[in-house]
Amino acid sequence: MTSTDVRKDAEDSGPSGYAAARLRLLQEGARSGPPRRSALAELTDDWLSGLFSAGAEQLRGVSLIAVGGYGRGELSPRSDLDLVLLHDGSDSGAVAALADRIWYPVWDLGLALDHSVRTPAEARKTAAEDLKVQLGLLDARHIAGDLGMTAGLRTSVLADWRNQAPKRLPELQELCAERAERQGELQYLLEPDLKEARGGLRDATALRAVAASWLADAPREGLDDARRRLLDVRDALHLTTGRATDRLALQEQDQVAAELGLLDADVLLRQVYEAARVISYASDVTWREVGRVLRSRAVRPRLRAMLGGGKPVVERSPLAEGVVEQDGEVVLARAARPDRDPVLPLRAAAAAAQAGLPLSLHAVRRMAANVRPLPTPWPVEAREQLVTLLGSGSPTIDVWEALEAEGLITQLLPDWERVRCRPQRNAVHIWTVDRHLIETAVRASEFTRRVHRPDLLLVAALLHDIGKGWPGDHSVAGEIIAKDVAARIGFDRDDVAVLAALVRHHLLLVDTATRRDLEDPATVRSVAEAVGSQGTLELLHALTEADALATGPAAWSSWRGSLVADLVKRVAAVLAGDDLDEPEAAATTAEQERLAIEAIATGGPVLSLRAQTESPVDEQPAGDPEPLGVELVIAVPDQPGVLPAVAGVLAVHRLTVRTAELSALNLPDGVEGSVLLLNWRVAAQYGSLPQAARLRADLVRALDGSLDIAGRLAERDAAYPRRRGVVAPAARVTVAPAASRHATVIEVRAQDAPGLLFHIGSALEDAGLRMRSAHVSTLGANAVDAFYVTDGKGVPLAAGEAASVARKLEETLRA
Repeated sequence: MTSTDVRKDAEDSGPSGYAAARLRLLQEGARSGPPRRSALAELTDDWLSGLFSAGAEQLRGVSLIAVGGYGRGELSPRSDLDLVLLHDGSDSGAVAALADRIWYPVWDLGLALDHSVRTPAEARKTAAEDLKVQLGLLDARHIAGDLGMTAGLRTSVLADWRNQAPKRLPELQELCAERAERQGELQYLLEPDLKEARGGLRDATALRAVAASWLADAPREGLDDARRRLLDVRDALHLTTGRATDRLALQEQDQVAAELGLLDADVLLRQVYEAARVISYASDVTWREVGRVLRSRAVRPRLRAMLGGGKPVVERSPLAEGVVEQDGEVVLARAARPDRDPVLPLRAAAAAAQAGLPLSLHAVRRMAANVRPLPTPWPVEAREQLVTLLGSGSPTIDVWEALEAEGLITQLLPDWERVRCRPQRNAVHIWTVDRHLIETAVRASEFTRRVHRPDLLLVAALLHDIGKGWPGDHSVAGEIIAKDVAARIGFDRDDVAVLAALVRHHLLLVDTATRRDLEDPATVRSVAEAVGSQGTLELLHALTEADALATGPAAWSSWRGSLVADLVKRVAAVLAGDDLDEPEAAATTAEQERLAIEAIATGGPVLSLRAQTESPVDEQPAGDPEPLGVELVIAVPDQPGVLPAVAGVLAVHRLTVRTAELSALNLPDGVEGSVLLLNWRVAAQYGSLPQAARLRADLVRALDGSLDIAGRLAERDAAYPRRRGVVAPAARVTVAPAASRHATVIEVRAQDAPGLLFHIGSALEDAGLRMRSAHVSTLGANAVDAFYVTDGKGVPLAAGEAASVARKLEETLRA
């Protein structure tokens, strides 16, 4: 069916015919995107025009106008109809009756309507008072009635906008900034708002308004296509959900991707991110130009007076060879020749980042269009300029994005294309892969004074997750890519080997420190063998912290920092030749010793509960807050069932476990007995924390069996069933081979849930295992735990038995 046929059906059948024609149009599989949006707008125009004509036979000086998205002819399946009934004020009663004849049929069909009835003077007055109204009127389009009245309003509104632009554009910029603060950046969000988030459709509309002011214009290349992509995604979202929503929720992304003919949700998100990045960059450039023009207008009269009416001289300050600063931006010098200077993009970028200034759009585009590829290997200057750029701190981000917007990054580093705009479906990560890599370099720049080779640290930070664009373990794939990139950049063979090792093992320290028993010599030796040298260990320590800090607030804390520092100290000792045949005695604090002695004396659990409000100075940089929660230390005489008992009591009291450590405590000479020490970081799921006395009383009952923890948790689960949401990956339980000579290490990775640690501990106890130590951490919604277990005689499990235990535990957690 053609557009003409659909429109004719609507005209013949009235409102019900419009509804049927609209439905047929939306169900046409062959038509989508801009053609469908335009056809829907035309169909709606014809229907509304008919309603207008039927009610305005005797009226003059009245017109019906579409504004906003409808005014632009961009109707998504569930879009609002934004309408203005414009009149000359001669017969307000008749106009009100006409409005009812138009509005009520729209409401009767269940369509959302944003409407107003105004004279031209009232419309202009409201626009002057309300910026959002003025923005909508900039897209005013005639539907029916007095065309001259519509044209007059459009002309007046545009003239008002241009005359008031020096005042209104800063207001618009502030609105955009406030919205970005509330909604976040579209190009990084896992559940983005396609309209309101920064880089979304609202920003694209704001750029149109800036262009209409004639003060500045956005970079046009790719902007219309980016806007079209976001509109296409919104259309698919409306069709798949049946709702007028702009939020691309996780549970709907696969359906939306299928509606658009895309492979999966990741491909969909990447396209959304790419479009948002184009709009965000165009916004940055445009608002910078607006600021420059407004500053120039403010300064020009004073300069002319000073110069006697002569033309002001443009100041250009040299920054580097071929690079100058002009009017707050970094531009190319007049003598610069990109076609003869392949290092120029890196030199200009490094100079801009070091000066904390933006690269001008014209300079970046000129370099992208004319620069010759760098030779392989790169000349020394190119490598040094890259390192300078990466070590410039936060200004690196904007400069890097400017290069990336014009394709210069993938020209320099072709492997970057696979990680560009790649989403990370992990609640711990707050950035896409490529932005995370740059953020890691920014964090690493703070640690360059801690290492002997800051250049290797910064390049390793840039490359550590480069393997995420390839199948399999990203650390293994990344090692191969890092070798190739490092050699191409011009590092020698030894440096290439170090960079490859850093990429291969960038998770080694934090994984080992938080999931392994650091008292076990096998743990420390395995890390020392992987690292190989003191210099690499030093770099890996700094890279580990930079990586975690750039991941998100859940990935680093003073607790994790202290564990990693402890591991590094032990590994450094091994690399220096120290012998670790026997486990090193764990340091015992005065408080731990007091709790242990009291536990032996009372024969029951003793605990200490205290808030952690500040980070120890030696463990974490000042200003970084401790993770949410408090420290709970429990000493219990050694006996079976301690871990599930404590975990169960915490679950019953709705305490969320952030981290946990279980270990045997060395008692002072003369004190008989054995004590288990459990160090927890917990947070209240709701309300305030329970009193320590109540926790202890319930723990005593859990240990003697009088508190039915499993029953209590089952009752609560039945009373409060979990809400439907994203289906989490199934739990995975593995045995870590050769992780310890003294115990079998069982690793559990699962979706965090109330009572999870209780169920794990109970399953291990039911298998007749003894717990030497446990290392528990929660990263976002993911639990990552390691348990050192032996059989009843204190001997590590045989390979077959360990595999059987892991398999049964996995089945238990998946049930």
